[in-house]
Amino acid sequence: MPEKLGDCIMPAFAAFIIIYGLFSRVSVFDCFLNGAKDGLKTSANILPTLIGLLAAVTMLRASGALEALTNVLKPVANAVGLPEQVVPLALLRPVSGSGSMAIVESILSENGADSFAGRVASVIQGSTETTFYAVAVYYGGVGIKNIAHTIPSALTADLTGMVLSGILAKVFFGM
Repeated sequence: MPEKLGDCIMPAFAAFIIIYGLFSRVSVFDCFLNGAKDGLKTSANILPTLIGLLAAVTMLRASGALEALTNVLKPVANAVGLPEQVVPLALLRPVSGSGSMAIVESILSENGADSFAGRVASVIQGSTETTFYAVAVYYGGVGIKNIAHTIPSALTADLTGMVLSGILAKVFFGM
């Protein structure tokens, strides 16, 4: 029974909204259409930013700049206790969720899920954010232009999560 309960929650919630709207004498379908129209407008507003972000990630990877930057930062990563395999993940995670997930999959397949690199990559993936993507989507969706404090604060949080991922993997997994 409990495993079937999850299958019923969303349809029950939708039915509740429709029934509540009918009893409140609200045109539920018109509200739905207005919401869908607003959603499409929001999508159109953030689309140029997302295209630019995806183009930047593609150029970064295709040009070899990601590899060059990875090689430069490997000594820094070793100094703070991060395995060198996670450096590309640390660079790409704030920019691209799908790109960073591909790197995590690569790390896990090459090193194993229980390896130090695999555990650190998993902690990084779970404790950091795709900062630039999130700012592009959320701020672009509501039209906020001044992001002066957001980006440095979010990148500082990401850096903290990345550095602590190596430390916490050692503490919790005894590596």
